[in-house]
Amino acid sequence: MTKSGEQMLRTELQNLIEDRPVLARAISEAREHGDLKENAEYHAAKEKQGLSEARVRFIQERLKNAQVIDVSKISHRDTVVFGATVTIYNESVERTIKAQIVGEEEANLGQGKISITSPIARSCIGKMVGDEIEVSTPSGSQFYEIVSIEYI
Repeated sequence: MTKSGEQMLRTELQNLIEDRPVLARAISEAREHGDLKENAEYHAAKEKQGLSEARVRFIQERLKNAQVIDVSKISHRDTVVFGATVTIYNESVERTIKAQIVGEEEANLGQGKISITSPIARSCIGKMVGDEIEVSTPSGSQFYEIVSIEYI
């Protein structure tokens, strides 16, 4: 994952850990309402706590096993690698896409970040400016030209 992706996960983890007392209070308050078998508030609070703890464990595991790449320290390269921001152009539909290739947890198309496992990213890896790539889509193959590669 990228350095910014690591920071994003660390922030989420910290927020989840800080919310533990709030969840515990919600469970305690719901428990005071009586019979736990038919107490929807209690069951909802316990479920929320369970989901939160599962996410904490997931993030901790991801961070423990992550290989963090600081994109700003990647020396200038001529080929697309993980962390690169690539601009590609599809002439047939006159469409330009600019996106950074990141880990799965960081991917957010609205922020211009695509997962390393996406078809576009997989097609770009190892290519150079001027190379044409083929991306398989449900509606057929799309062809793009790599216009630029940046490491920002």
